[in-house]
Amino acid sequence: MLSVAPMMDWTDRHCRVLHRMLSSRALLYTEMLTTGAVLHGDRARLLAFDPVEHPVALQLGGSDPGELARAARIAEAEGYDEINLNVGCPSDRVQSGRFGACLMKEPELVAEGMAAIRAAVKVEATVKCRIGVDEQEPEESLFRLVDLCAQAGVRRFTVHARKAWLEGLSPKANREVPPLDYPLVYRLKRERPALIIVINGGVGSLDEAEAHLAHVDGVMLGRAAYRTPGLLGEADRRIFGDDRQVDCFEAVDRYRSYVARELAHGTHLAAMTRHMLGLFHGAPGARTWRRILTVEGVRPGAGLEVIDRALAAVSGLQHQAAAAGLEAGEAA
Repeated sequence: MLSVAPMMDWTDRHCRVLHRMLSSRALLYTEMLTTGAVLHGDRARLLAFDPVEHPVALQLGGSDPGELARAARIAEAEGYDEINLNVGCPSDRVQSGRFGACLMKEPELVAEGMAAIRAAVKVEATVKCRIGVDEQEPEESLFRLVDLCAQAGVRRFTVHARKAWLEGLSPKANREVPPLDYPLVYRLKRERPALIIVINGGVGSLDEAEAHLAHVDGVMLGRAAYRTPGLLGEADRRIFGDDRQVDCFEAVDRYRSYVARELAHGTHLAAMTRHMLGLFHGAPGARTWRRILTVEGVRPGAGLEVIDRALAAVSGLQHQAAAAGLEAGEAA
């Protein structure tokens, strides 16, 4: 299986629809929402998603079993396909709220929360965690957390194969500085074969994803999927064995109708086009594509004509590049 990681400020509903235009099979995750936000916030805004996003999971942040259960029921009623508990985010704000990666130190509480979620909903309840935090020994912290949650009925775990350091490293540094320990996650799968183990952390391409799938059940892509979303267009063929793939031009054409609907409801164009900037990464015209969307997309009243102009520019530059390559080949 393949999924796209929950990423704060990135994987909002517009981003998820774009990703769905590229892959019909990848599992998509929301940004993390705290139980407090779900229970007391603007649910219509916070929990909204387009039906095309299925399968889509809501990631929760929290530690109180009762609140987790109530938030999970609300999410299930809204139509989410999975409830995922965040046991991996290392930000100061998350720590002060007693959720995220600091919960690696309280595996019994995590298991209690997961048991409460499972009792509250029929959809799948899953955990996303680190291999440990601070001075913990990952061989002990990871296996203990997984075993306790498995006893509570959890069957799928997404493991970011790094420790988190709760002091001294920023959230960004925590995604890059602690060394990756993929073999430990592979070992978790070998020694707990009945569980579904998904690996996360530093996976930069579908080639790397395929290599991991020789050892685990699934791969979660994060920044690679966001910064170079075009790779998701190959995922259904390469990871799921389907017989087609979606190129970036087709994805934009499919996304265009969604953008039109959202514009009609008052959504600003830039809120949607910001997720498209990496679509043509590495291809002729990529810089022009980004420039047009970035400069023109933020202007008052900007509409579909901005996307059309950017797409026409990319298409023209790619045709020029192809013609130049053909001429060079003929000359050779």
